[in-house]
Amino acid sequence: MPHDVDHPATAIPGNESSIVIVGAGQAGLSTAEKLRANGFVGSLTLIGDEADAPYQRPPLSKAYLLGELERGRLKLKAEDWYAKNRIALRLGTRVASIDRGRRRVCLADGGMFAYDRLVLATGSTARKLPQAISRGLTGILTIRTLADIDTLRPALKRRGKLLVIGGGYIGLEIAAVARGLGMTVDVVEAADRPLARVASAETARAVEDLHRSRGVTFHLGKAVDELLGTDHVAGAKLDDGTIIAADVVVAGIGGMPQTALAAEAGLVVDNGMAVDAYGRTDDPFIWAAGDCANFSLPGGGLRMESVGNAIDSADLVARNIMGAREPYKPKPWFWSDQFDLKLQIAGLSRPGDTVVVRHGAGPGRSHWYYRQGQFVAVDGLNAPRDYLIGKRLLAASASPDPAQVADPVLALEALASSK
Repeated sequence: MPHDVDHPATAIPGNESSIVIVGAGQAGLSTAEKLRANGFVGSLTLIGDEADAPYQRPPLSKAYLLGELERGRLKLKAEDWYAKNRIALRLGTRVASIDRGRRRVCLADGGMFAYDRLVLATGSTARKLPQAISRGLTGILTIRTLADIDTLRPALKRRGKLLVIGGGYIGLEIAAVARGLGMTVDVVEAADRPLARVASAETARAVEDLHRSRGVTFHLGKAVDELLGTDHVAGAKLDDGTIIAADVVVAGIGGMPQTALAAEAGLVVDNGMAVDAYGRTDDPFIWAAGDCANFSLPGGGLRMESVGNAIDSADLVARNIMGAREPYKPKPWFWSDQFDLKLQIAGLSRPGDTVVVRHGAGPGRSHWYYRQGQFVAVDGLNAPRDYLIGKRLLAASASPDPAQVADPVLALEALASSK
């Protein structure tokens, strides 16, 4: 999506300019923060449809759900930070439409904000079960927002039986918390292993073994035909006829980029809002960052749902709005806490990558991924040192010898310093 360098949209926004950011999550907040850091002094408005100020999402399914983290500590910024940085924060506000011709966003309450640049950071939303499966029963939850977790917490405290549909990160994190609270937990996953779409077979097997050892029951290669109950969910019938009792159901079947606003405005949507390598949509005055943005890069389109991507893409968009013109060079990183396992991932592995397993002196281990001989990703399973060194090597585009990586006697620090 090339844009004319002499187009008015390429000019650096000045003192009288107005930038509006739709979406008050990690990406939206980071964009606002970085715009100020990069010298933008004009009007800056951050609009969010949730009632809460921008907050951390990763702890929701971990420490916050367990009650180990207070609600106030989820906030990404202190309340007075927005005023100090001259950022107008509008919460509980839904943007109904974008008027691209007049360059303004129209709110559901009838309000309106004009913009010189618009950043869409609308994130993603949890995918819901089809009506034919859920049947309108209560007790069926998805996990995405603080409000979702506030609904789930009392249900878990009542103990009972939890059914998790979907064996991805969110589903397994919820399963670990519930099992730790003494609930009976069943996980139904259509693939033949958990984490099938996001982790290697080696990593998935280790995570599955951990869950099974803690009493989680897996139903792999199975699907839910329908949920059972009259008003409140009481169980599920699987496609093989198995009946599972349940007092509460969590559907962790993935997320979808929130693109309705962009699509209705006529912007190109393709697995997210289609943006060029700089973060700009096909409208030169509109940019996108975070979960909702699908970047056009040399290796193809890239859309990621992670804190790291939200921060990095927001930083990129802010700098490019201010004239940097730098292409996105993603450095993916993720993490997941399940029971006493800290899984840390850097890079992007794919099916077919060669996996080298490194066993440490303790119970931790790491999985190193190679593609056509090039080191591309690392998973650390209670192996933070391996993860950090692997991440450093990826940042330097270094590719350590697989045989040396697999040698538990060889210190990785020496390997990293030699590259």
